[in-house]
Amino acid sequence: MEEHVILVDTNDQPIGLMEKIEAHEKAVLHRAFSVFIFNEKGELMLQQRAASKYHSPLLWTNTCCSHQRDGESNVEAGRRRLQEEMGFTTELKEVFSFIYKAPFDNGLTEHELDHVMIGRYDEAPNLNNEEVEAYKWMTLENVKNDIDENPTEYTAWFKIIFDKSYKKLTNA
Repeated sequence: MEEHVILVDTNDQPIGLMEKIEAHEKAVLHRAFSVFIFNEKGELMLQQRAASKYHSPLLWTNTCCSHQRDGESNVEAGRRRLQEEMGFTTELKEVFSFIYKAPFDNGLTEHELDHVMIGRYDEAPNLNNEEVEAYKWMTLENVKNDIDENPTEYTAWFKIIFDKSYKKLTNA
């Protein structure tokens, strides 16, 4: 089944649908979301993308991210994808959104109006091995330091999101 993304203007108003790969080939602005799950210690759950992913395989990134489906709210989409990738759901709260653009070596470009959501969870996830290779918990300060020391081990969008949202996440 073809997956479609919701094309939006800079005010997040929907202007149409496009097949996901085509949208990434053409670098068209579309709606997306990123979920950040924290435990009771304030550590962030990171995921390592599966080796089979068509871009950014084996790189570390936020807990999960994807695209909303037509008619699906941001929080509904976040909860759906959290279950699909990490094998659990929890309450999510949208904290902010922003636009970014990140080209990849394979010719695709993420150009997204990204809705960032946070949630709390303290158990081990039940990973979908087709999506996720591994997971780990890290403090935000340790993530920041590790990105500085090992930038090639993280996804392009995560580095952008983390840089833009570090202060907002520490206060969330």
